[in-house]
Amino acid sequence: MNKSVNDSFSTHLADNANLLAQLLGNSTDLVIKELQPDDSTFINVIYIDGLVHTQVLHQSILYSLQDRYMTERLEGLDADQKLELLYKQILIAGDLSITRTPKQFVHELMSGNVMIMVDGTVAALRVGLPGWEDRDVGDSNTQAVVRGPMEGFTENIRTNTALVRRKIKDPQLWLETFQIGRLTQTSVSIMYLNSIVKPGLVKEVKRRLEAIDTDSILESGYIEEFIQDKTFTPFPTVYNTDRPDTVAAGILEGKVAILVDGTPFVLLVPTFFTVFFQSAEDYYQRADISTLLRFVRFLAFFITLLAPSFYVAITTYHQEMIPTNLVISLAAQRENVPFPAFVEAVLMELTYEILREAGVRIPKNVGQAISIVGTLVIGQAAVAAGFISSSMVIIVSITAIASFVIPEMGMSIAARIIRFALIGLAGFIGLFGTLFGVFVIILHLASLQSFGEPYMSPIGPFRSRDIKDSIFRFPWPYQNTRPAESSLNNTRRQGHKRKKERQHESEKP
Repeated sequence: MNKSVNDSFSTHLADNANLLAQLLGNSTDLVIKELQPDDSTFINVIYIDGLVHTQVLHQSILYSLQDRYMTERLEGLDADQKLELLYKQILIAGDLSITRTPKQFVHELMSGNVMIMVDGTVAALRVGLPGWEDRDVGDSNTQAVVRGPMEGFTENIRTNTALVRRKIKDPQLWLETFQIGRLTQTSVSIMYLNSIVKPGLVKEVKRRLEAIDTDSILESGYIEEFIQDKTFTPFPTVYNTDRPDTVAAGILEGKVAILVDGTPFVLLVPTFFTVFFQSAEDYYQRADISTLLRFVRFLAFFITLLAPSFYVAITTYHQEMIPTNLVISLAAQRENVPFPAFVEAVLMELTYEILREAGVRIPKNVGQAISIVGTLVIGQAAVAAGFISSSMVIIVSITAIASFVIPEMGMSIAARIIRFALIGLAGFIGLFGTLFGVFVIILHLASLQSFGEPYMSPIGPFRSRDIKDSIFRFPWPYQNTRPAESSLNNTRRQGHKRKKERQHESEKP
């Protein structure tokens, strides 16, 4: 007869051990250690080998359960009293709780906890002793900086929450955890500053997380697609990062962080278009340098989005806009090219995307060789053979380099997708098609929202108070307020003392 987690525990250890063995299919990593401290007490210590800290288990838990002093105190007690005594006085562990249902028991067991059962009672003790191998805290792999913290998140959710708490030591930093995924039961936590965040935002995040009904959550990308406001858009409406300082900064602005066990990437909501062009390093160096770099990133975005389509439109339909010497040079380059500029651009862009994907997948020790072959040998050979013009190689190379300037990869991918559509429009009706595509993109961006907030804020709708940290980065003494979109409870983040001093001086006779 098949057993399920909805079955109830028995008061006999042998029956419970048999139930667990059947539930787990007699898995070989299930360990059931039988102990008999005295003639009337029988205890089972149950855990999954590889998920618990075995050394602590042996030195602390098993030692306490077999101590002679404990044996004397257990004499004459019934099973429930023995379990209560173990819970309150004998076991040396900080993370202890009592479970009473097989479903909760199995979940705790599979989460890396040690379960202790006493013969004669259906309840069990849970001892938190997770001890699986984790990756050490290292550098951020996707958003590197020259100045600032170098640490990045790991795959352990508890390590990640600790990294955030190291940055924000306020007791109002609240943490709530959910179990999402019918089969994976993945731990998903939300972190926010209760004194700053909008109450409605927290409720909306909880509602969307609780509405997720799926078998598995293996990475934060699953969560991102379930909770985003609009599915069919190339632009990311949920920000993801593997930097603790970026998450802490977002929380301090009134955002909600969503951490998923098993991935180093944390989600921040709500987010806005301009945020994807900001780097953590912007806040660790002078404001004028940061502002210049932001202008460069926006310029790089427009280059990677529009450069190929603009080239196709100009060379195909609007040659009169090009200086005469340059027209002659381009005509000489394209004299032996058998394809129109549109086909040439599409072929080169597809070739670049193939090389880029290959560079990600191939082993690191041969990645450099592939990049050299792709950029130098293939490009030079294609030009020499007359398949493409050298000017097209220059355009595609500049476009590729510009795409790497954007700090967040999601926005770079969006530009790569839209670029093909703009090339098609440019090849069809020239600059009119490119302008039409740009207008459609602007209208689409204006229609997007992130958890109910306008995606293009503070540009549209325009908020002069928040423009100080969007396209520009004003010096810190001028950033006294938080963004209006993210916080209602506590909009002022600095300048309290100076404001009180001015009020006090004005009150003097």
